[in-house]
Amino acid sequence: MMHVSDWAKETPEALEAWLARLNEAEAAEYLANWACWRRADQVPPEGDWHVWLLLAGRGFGKTRTGAEWVRDFAETRPSGRIALVGASLNEARQVMVEGESGLLAIAGPAMRPSYESSLRRVTWPNGAVATLYSAAEPEGLRGPEHEAAWCDEIAKWPQAEAAWDNLMLTMRIGARPRVVATTTPRAVALVRRLMAEDGVAVTRGATEANRHNLSAPWLATMERLYAGTRTGRQELAGEMLEDVEGALWTRERLDGVRVADVDKPVRVVIGVDPPATSTGDACGIVVAALLRDGKLAVLEDASVEKAAPMIWAQAVASAAARWGADRIVAESNMGGEMVLAVLAQADVTLPMVAARAVVGKARRAEPVALAYERGQVVHVGRFARLEDELCGLQVGGGYAGPGRSPDRADACVWALAELLGAVSGGREPMVRRV
Repeated sequence: MMHVSDWAKETPEALEAWLARLNEAEAAEYLANWACWRRADQVPPEGDWHVWLLLAGRGFGKTRTGAEWVRDFAETRPSGRIALVGASLNEARQVMVEGESGLLAIAGPAMRPSYESSLRRVTWPNGAVATLYSAAEPEGLRGPEHEAAWCDEIAKWPQAEAAWDNLMLTMRIGARPRVVATTTPRAVALVRRLMAEDGVAVTRGATEANRHNLSAPWLATMERLYAGTRTGRQELAGEMLEDVEGALWTRERLDGVRVADVDKPVRVVIGVDPPATSTGDACGIVVAALLRDGKLAVLEDASVEKAAPMIWAQAVASAAARWGADRIVAESNMGGEMVLAVLAQADVTLPMVAARAVVGKARRAEPVALAYERGQVVHVGRFARLEDELCGLQVGGGYAGPGRSPDRADACVWALAELLGAVSGGREPMVRRV
């Protein structure tokens, strides 16, 4: 049987001409047979692996590869039990199940599964069942048993290691439980950990490998915007980049300040970096504390994405109630009175300080980064998105992290700077109160 990708390597016209020579039955067979269409870098690796880690650029075909692996497993394992784990339940449903390359879209008519949204369950005619889970809720993975799992975009999971560890505890049935993890590479702790583990087979790939199935204008735009940049190397070439050159924080340093718990704090402060609009950047909300031994601790990243003023103000109020905060420090460059008014409307009754930045974000972060170097700051747990942003702040004012703006990192800096000022008896010279 001719492999379609042999023709696809030539031109789309050559592929169309070849398909035109087939009769209807032959064409239907080829179109339904993934083994004929997949590229060599989409074939499961040989050997006795327990995790297949697929690190590839956007548009590579990671979702299709993961979905086809699950499809093959389900159709050949009657009554099999499968876990589908996404960054959130919504992403698991929209991408892994209902997406253009998801399980429902790729299914053949004879073995088309049904999806019960209320039960988070995909069921095949032979009795195989896949259940959706959210990495943001690791406790949801306690209890069930699985013999296969597909984990999507693990580099962006909010509680990555806790979710992964709980998933591994469920992989206890079947002769050879296996997990496929598909993700755009990022040097987060879970990805680096998996790459160093025995029994993990790693496949790498770039967007370019799938260019025949991608929009030419989109490819041209991506190349124009990101060619030669770190973002392009990661998001398109599929490279896993380590620490940003000249970064104020490194992954190793942040891993070294992580603790499981702390004693009751002396003071709790919430740093807030409000967005200019409800449809723009995130609202950074970070809870930090002064401990009895004089150290500072980051307790929670309570940031919210693209929220209206009253939504993020309520998130601040909720965080303050959870942690017994005694002060809120909010950036006010977009209007100090407005920020304080919004918080007041949300029934935030704590003392509130509107602070106006007089230097850039990275410059403002430098004294806080020095406190980390001195061993003065700890993180109670792992804050993946916040830590990604911290590692993107560079000496001299640059930012090379995810997103347009380090909103979470800025909120963290506001909170820790306030506590550092209280410890030293002075105030952060790069901040002016209004």
